[in-house]
Amino acid sequence: MGRLGSITSEKGAGMKIGLAQINPVIGDFTCNRKKMVEKAEEARQRGCDLVLFPELALCGYPPQDLLERESFLRDHDRALAALIQEIAGIGVLCGAVERHTDGAGMPLHNSAVLFENGHVLCMARKQLLPVYDVFDESRYFTPGSFGTSFIYKGVSLGITICEDIWNDKDLFKRQRYGLDPVGGLLAAGPLDCLINISASPFHLGKNALKGEIFAKLCRRHHLPLLYVNQVGGQDSLLFDGRSLAMDEQGVIFGRAARFAEDLLVVDLESRQGDIRNPVDEEEDEIPAMFEALVMGVRDYVSKCGFSRAVLGLSGGIDSALTCAIACAALGPENVLGVALPSPYTSQESIDDARQLAENCGAAFEIIPISDVFATMKDTLAPLFVGRGEDVTEQNIQARIRGNLLMALSNKLGHILLSTGNKSEMAVGYCTLYGDMSGGLAVIADVPKLHVYHLSRYINRDREVIPERTIARAPTAELAPDQRDDDDLPPYEVLDPILNAYLERESSIDEIVAMGYDRTTVQDVVRRVRINEYKRKQAPPGLKVTSKAFGHGRRYPMAQNYREEAGGNGCVE
Repeated sequence: MGRLGSITSEKGAGMKIGLAQINPVIGDFTCNRKKMVEKAEEARQRGCDLVLFPELALCGYPPQDLLERESFLRDHDRALAALIQEIAGIGVLCGAVERHTDGAGMPLHNSAVLFENGHVLCMARKQLLPVYDVFDESRYFTPGSFGTSFIYKGVSLGITICEDIWNDKDLFKRQRYGLDPVGGLLAAGPLDCLINISASPFHLGKNALKGEIFAKLCRRHHLPLLYVNQVGGQDSLLFDGRSLAMDEQGVIFGRAARFAEDLLVVDLESRQGDIRNPVDEEEDEIPAMFEALVMGVRDYVSKCGFSRAVLGLSGGIDSALTCAIACAALGPENVLGVALPSPYTSQESIDDARQLAENCGAAFEIIPISDVFATMKDTLAPLFVGRGEDVTEQNIQARIRGNLLMALSNKLGHILLSTGNKSEMAVGYCTLYGDMSGGLAVIADVPKLHVYHLSRYINRDREVIPERTIARAPTAELAPDQRDDDDLPPYEVLDPILNAYLERESSIDEIVAMGYDRTTVQDVVRRVRINEYKRKQAPPGLKVTSKAFGHGRRYPMAQNYREEAGGNGCVE
């Protein structure tokens, strides 16, 4: 369906509209429909004429290959039909899957349906289908061929879906699409308001980018914008909500909560609405990162059917931060921390792990691994004869811990949280089937320097993470007097190099031009390359940066492109 005319009574631009950001569970049509009915009724009781829901709100985003199952699509269609009949007394615009029945192309559309009192008024189809980073929408959907506007109660609404407003030629060096959906809408006739229903994942820096894009859009076309975004954790993706209303000058006059379900009510005529978070809070990314991780743990654990978690506590800052996040997400009564000291574990590490658990309110146990380690070395001794101890023995200790923690996970029914950070994951400073064991890698996308920032933030009111844990030099304690910087560059050097190489895709020459030693940069790039196989086997991690390890970063494991060697490589 395309551009349709006005219907029913005219109310003019004094319309009150509710922006309902919900946290759907993918494929739970009953739960999602119930949320939508409740939010619609709340919006109606608060005097709204229309309520907006996010992209693919009914099935949750992203449903991925569930969209290839006919049973999933039939259940979606039944749920949508029931939803249309169930809500009365208010108009509803929500994201839904639509069958594509005309001509060639993929079998579905990513659509928005506007309905009222049991009647569908119009359908709008997403025109720009992203296929970069974590997105792969062309795998399932056929793009819409034109924009959709609709006059609802005297107000001309331009309906867009997520990516449709992310093609600003003034903000991107290279536009991904030749089509401008907003320009197409305006070419077809005047609008009173631009609407965007979205499922836009969070990462650091994105909120500022969205604000800039939206403000330019509003000023260029002299239109207000209503933007409603999904909230909640879905596997690795974290959706922050932060739905907003922006006037034609690019000034925000309504903003919903971040990382929580909310209903934001705005008056389109007076340009008034609630502002949930002060501007200075919105600009501080460390609290936002903490809230994102807490939400991500809570949603991943609960949506996967768990209620409790177990993790190893080494006395180091990574496991301390992970524990604090888990306690905030699940409640300390649902978190078990376990110290697994080896012959190289210092007493202060055990003491700090115990103090952390006490400060957080989590349960704490100690399982020494020295005897198991000795037994394994004795078992392997006949085959290791004549070979001195090396990283093999270090990895054995890590794998003993991983096995014991997985045993606790199995027996107690707790999900195991792994505790490695992004800096370690990038350069392979982690052990397969050891410290990489687990069902969720909480801080796998958090660079080491941000681990310190987050720990300081957690301690802003009282000491949760022991100060000694923060102040001590990082160490794996798998060998005598071991420190991370014996094998790695200092994190003050490593993290900026990784950020440039992974997130900004800078070349080695460009990173060296930033002032870093060439040999160091080449070694870091080499380590990133040769450890791809480890990351492919890692548990899912919560995405908080613009480029996380996982399905958004697609590099082959068996390859021999050696940028650190000027592209020269030869497999003999």
